[in-house]
Amino acid sequence: MINKGELIDNRYKIVKSIGEGGMANVYLAWDTILERDVAVKILRGDLAEDEKFIRRFQREANSASSLKHPNVVEMYDVGEDDGRHFIVMEYVDGKTLKSLIKKRGALNLTEAIDIMMQLTSGIACAHDSYIIHRDIKPQNVMILEDGRVKITDFGIAMALNNNELTQTNSVMGSVHYLPPEQASGSGSTIKSDIYSLGILMFELLTGKVPFKGDNAVEIAIKHMKDQIPSICNINNTIPQSVENIVLKACAKNPKNRYETVSEMYEDLKTCLDPLRFEEKRLVYKYPEHNSDNSKTITKLESREIKNKDLDLSDTEKRDKGLNIALIIVGIICVSIIISGLGFILIASGDKKKNVTVPKELEGLSEKDACKKIEKADLNCVVEYAYDKDYEEDVVIKISPKADTPLKAGDRVTITVSSFEDTIEVEDYTGKKIDIVKAQLESLGIRVVTTTKKVTKDDEIEENTIVSQSVEVGDRLHKENGVIELTFATLVTVYPDFTDGSYTQDLIQQFCDDNGITCVFKNEEDNNFKEGAIISQSRGVGDEVKSNTKLTITIATNKKQETNTEGNEVE
Repeated sequence: MINKGELIDNRYKIVKSIGEGGMANVYLAWDTILERDVAVKILRGDLAEDEKFIRRFQREANSASSLKHPNVVEMYDVGEDDGRHFIVMEYVDGKTLKSLIKKRGALNLTEAIDIMMQLTSGIACAHDSYIIHRDIKPQNVMILEDGRVKITDFGIAMALNNNELTQTNSVMGSVHYLPPEQASGSGSTIKSDIYSLGILMFELLTGKVPFKGDNAVEIAIKHMKDQIPSICNINNTIPQSVENIVLKACAKNPKNRYETVSEMYEDLKTCLDPLRFEEKRLVYKYPEHNSDNSKTITKLESREIKNKDLDLSDTEKRDKGLNIALIIVGIICVSIIISGLGFILIASGDKKKNVTVPKELEGLSEKDACKKIEKADLNCVVEYAYDKDYEEDVVIKISPKADTPLKAGDRVTITVSSFEDTIEVEDYTGKKIDIVKAQLESLGIRVVTTTKKVTKDDEIEENTIVSQSVEVGDRLHKENGVIELTFATLVTVYPDFTDGSYTQDLIQQFCDDNGITCVFKNEEDNNFKEGAIISQSRGVGDEVKSNTKLTITIATNKKQETNTEGNEVE
């Protein structure tokens, strides 16, 4: 057990324990160099003394560390400190998908599809890097408050095989998602991950796993021979297009499954399209069972019958039978991974020399910067970002900073300016707002709209863009780019009714056209011609709004009285 405040590798300060498993303890720690929260897993038990196991994990951990995807928990560091093998990875402040399902049961359709699209996107990235997960289950999926999904435990299953490890306390958790080919001992391919994704999707939509049993052997047999239950029968509101994805992913025969996870992702994108709701139930092209699976099932069922015939009053026999069953599952379930174990680390243990981060990396090209970092016995990790102040392929940021003391082999992350996944901003003024907004949003750009009131005198067409917040030629990133577009909205304003060009009839017509109540009022004033419009209750240029009142004041002249001599009398 590691104590609070203890430093691992003279860098990672332990904050608290956040989990324990059969293979590792997990801690929240503070990276004192990069100043960020991290998760540290420390190998426990006899595994830390198994050189073959450590070498294999070291190789696969290094392979998994290359994965960079928003839905995959990132691995930062592996090493050994005073005999303790550790791995450092991204700290995810969330809960497991399994705990969410236990709390809520079946998720709604849109939630389930969104989660599955994130999962298939992350797994596809791994497959592109020739990494098979082999232990996909909701216990290995973290979900954040904002709905983002993070997959853990990449690379671990690849390091395991039935000769190296049997952890019976975790078999039941993994066997619910076990592909038939793994149960039969035939090994795993990318299609094995597809099967597990299908089982997980079944659980998201129904709130339960498709196959249950008294022990792991019984469940494994069901994966090999039983047809998956119909989701549409469990919930008749789920369209057939959605169930067909589960059926195709969960086919017993890998030939009937999706060829790639990317193909499954594309199917998920359109499965809620109303045009697909009338799809017919999927029919498999190839037979679902083969003779090899049948032989394996027969052997397992034979063992299962013997276990059921045990005298349950005899504790010693019962325990022996259960142990045999669990050992069998350990043998047949190639690469079943320990639940709760995220990534296992293993470092060479060689003493590393002290080095520092090179200076003057900013402004260099990616190639030149990495050469300089590697010459300093450090590993160069590259991230990409768009910055309008830099040209493409220029280092704009380094972490940790120059002159920071590190150990040989540590990572230095450089951020390189990149135009990938960006668009060049055009001149949108004069174009229709609805067309431009739809085009930009289809590319992932967030469009904020504001309006500018114009009149007919401005000679600007309504709903056309009059200004934009991002200059022409600048670039926007498709994931987080934002642009504000201001478009014209046509309004009517009050004219100057006192300028001599308006009669009472014209004013009344104006009010009728705009839903205004017009009131004419006479006022004696000899300074104006009889019948002249001398004032109006609404200001010139004010916006006209319907169901309002306008008062117009009209001049009347006072009559003059005269005496018998013809002189005016006041």
